[in-house]
Amino acid sequence: MDDPDPALSLRDVVAALESLYPLGDAAEWDRVGLVTGDLDQPVRRILFALDPTLAVIDEAREWGADLLVTHHPLLLRGVHSVATSSAKGASVTALVRAGVALWVGHTNADVAVPGVSTVLADALGLGEQRPLSSEGAHAIGRVGELASAMTLAEFADLVVSVLPATAGGIRVSGDPQGLVSTVAVMGGSGDDRFDDVRASGADVYVTADLRHHPVLEAREEARGGPPYLVDAGHWATESLWLVSGRERLLSALEHVPGATRVETRVSAIRTEPWTFVVGANAARADRAAPETGGVS
Repeated sequence: MDDPDPALSLRDVVAALESLYPLGDAAEWDRVGLVTGDLDQPVRRILFALDPTLAVIDEAREWGADLLVTHHPLLLRGVHSVATSSAKGASVTALVRAGVALWVGHTNADVAVPGVSTVLADALGLGEQRPLSSEGAHAIGRVGELASAMTLAEFADLVVSVLPATAGGIRVSGDPQGLVSTVAVMGGSGDDRFDDVRASGADVYVTADLRHHPVLEAREEARGGPPYLVDAGHWATESLWLVSGRERLLSALEHVPGATRVETRVSAIRTEPWTFVVGANAARADRAAPETGGVS
């Protein structure tokens, strides 16, 4: 007798993923879609993670995952060898040997609705959401309104409360007592969007990977006022998307034969590269900054 509920094929799952996050929506420089795997192989377990690191691949293999879905690409730049002497080569070899397919949704997931920035804006409770900017034909980033104004220090506490904890916490630039109501967000690296943030009328901008010179120039332009800046970390601002991606995929697969047999989970491995900080300024935002000066 034929199995009334056969296993999903990788072809089925890839089709569902690419209906949610079309490959054509990715930036020209990006490398998204299926990286390893046989489209006819069965898929019974799917692991979601931000980065396809060796530790994540080990987790996928040990759990018995047939498919690993990540946000960040494994092979973004040209690779001329997959020998195990390099981390990239060891990753590809481990995936192939274990029969674990890898599918990547990167900038095509950034511009999706809901996408990476939408999920971040929702987590912060922003209403009246609108795009921050555009990338080609696609909206990117989000701007929205808090339910009520709060101080920058209170908002920083809100950011910490909704994001996963990281080794370095968050960095904030601005008056702790400054009031914020309109918030711009960009999951992942966002210090190339300061002009858009100013044009949006945002009081504060939440993003990641903020560099010294662009931030210093942005704060000089603001003359100490808004928009204030919050660097909440690349891994933290993007990892919230994984739950959304998992739920949307399960919904898309709902009526595909074999979907009831699929197990999914989000990786518990933190792939932020930082492990600890030393010598951070421990002064709280609601206290006076410590006096500084030379040694007498």
